[in-house]
Amino acid sequence: MYGEAASAASRDGDSSTHAEALRRLAVLKHQRGEAAEARALCVQSARVAREAGKLHLAAESLNTLGCIDLATGSLADARMNLLSALELGGASQELEARVEQNLGVIANIQGDLEEAIRRYTKSLDAYRAGSNEHGCAIAYHNLGLVSADQELWTEASEYFALSLQIAERAGDVYLRAQCLVGDAKAKYARQRFDDARTSAENALALFEQLGARADKSGAYRLIGVVYRETGRAALAESRLRSAMQLAVDTASVLNEAEAARELALLYQQMGRNQEALTLLNKSHGLFGKLDARRDLINVGGKVVDLEGTYLAVVREWGMSIETSDSYTFGHCSRVADVSVAVAQALGLSELEVTTIRLGAYLHDLGKVKVPHEVLNKPGPLTRDEFEVVKMHPVWGIEMLSEVEFPWDIKPIIRWHHEKYDGTGYPDMLRGDEIPLSAQIVGVADVYDALTTTRAYRPAMTHEQAVAQMHKGKSAWSPLVYAAFERAMAFSPVAQAA
Repeated sequence: MYGEAASAASRDGDSSTHAEALRRLAVLKHQRGEAAEARALCVQSARVAREAGKLHLAAESLNTLGCIDLATGSLADARMNLLSALELGGASQELEARVEQNLGVIANIQGDLEEAIRRYTKSLDAYRAGSNEHGCAIAYHNLGLVSADQELWTEASEYFALSLQIAERAGDVYLRAQCLVGDAKAKYARQRFDDARTSAENALALFEQLGARADKSGAYRLIGVVYRETGRAALAESRLRSAMQLAVDTASVLNEAEAARELALLYQQMGRNQEALTLLNKSHGLFGKLDARRDLINVGGKVVDLEGTYLAVVREWGMSIETSDSYTFGHCSRVADVSVAVAQALGLSELEVTTIRLGAYLHDLGKVKVPHEVLNKPGPLTRDEFEVVKMHPVWGIEMLSEVEFPWDIKPIIRWHHEKYDGTGYPDMLRGDEIPLSAQIVGVADVYDALTTTRAYRPAMTHEQAVAQMHKGKSAWSPLVYAAFERAMAFSPVAQAA
């Protein structure tokens, strides 16, 4: 229909109808997944409008083109076309508001929250100037979301309240529910847990009324988080499990990733560390599948936040392993610090450094299976006792057998006691058969053992420890030992030893 209208308008010299029909045909093509044809039609529409001096129609076409670029992941092209729409002039306040809103979405996806706020504020001003109250409600909601991302919780609450008032007057049930979810997040962040749960439950009821099952997942997640933070673990697990199931049922990758992360934190609180890590791994994989354009989020920022959570859980678990032994408390953290210094001295990548840090935190995981009287014996171990201790790398791997990590840390756990000359354990690997990551944690492990007071001997000074390690440097590759010496020469860890 739009194609026929465009052809007829072109024959009749009706440039306004011609340009608008081309634009609407582009929208239809885009909805059918024909992005290339849709873009070409928008470009043609803008050209026809410009040649006829219809700048407001050209701006509409460029805005549509920008939206198509945004949907297909061409963020740079989207921004360029949207800015061109603004620069044309002649755009209505309504169109200006929509263009600024779209520019805010792009900024939000790219993680430029200051720019997003600036654009959403301009969108709000344009909606106000055009007396578009519902548009103002959307702008307020957008500003609330970005303020929440910046952890400006008071401002976020104020924006959500303003949006909610308009949504209630306009009878927009879905926007009301979204505002209540945002309000619940802000109240939760300010530890107003009862109020947060009430807002989330009210949102849940509205989503139920609308049949919005994917959105119900987010509300359930918030309720579960509140229960978790108020010590009601059983209710928290129930609600977070409901959130995950709804997300799976509705193919909402973002909601499933977020729910898995929150459930992992609950299991961490409960001491169910293996289950926590399994869920964090699941969440990490799901975040990797997210589409920033569709989900309108800064995926990179989400992954960074998740990896920070992952590191905190692993570090806490590593520390918990040491709580029964006052002599080795803090050992895993110190080994991690030295390991990172050695890895950096070797010029390893950020990914490799993260892998080594995580592996260092859990390298002694298997020691929880070593009898206390053996682990803390004040004198030399018997042959049989040492054979038991030598099993801890194997036991550590067994404990993590069902956990798949985004980072390759299992070689560190199994082989950090191997030696370059083949005299280590548990597998007597030799030379470069030992993964570099395991070698790095191994040298850091020995250094910390020597510089820490133990039940059977006092701590060595940094100089004494390095001198002793130098005598036995055949236990490590020349490359790793040289990096260890460089790291220790400048490291604050060495200065504190």
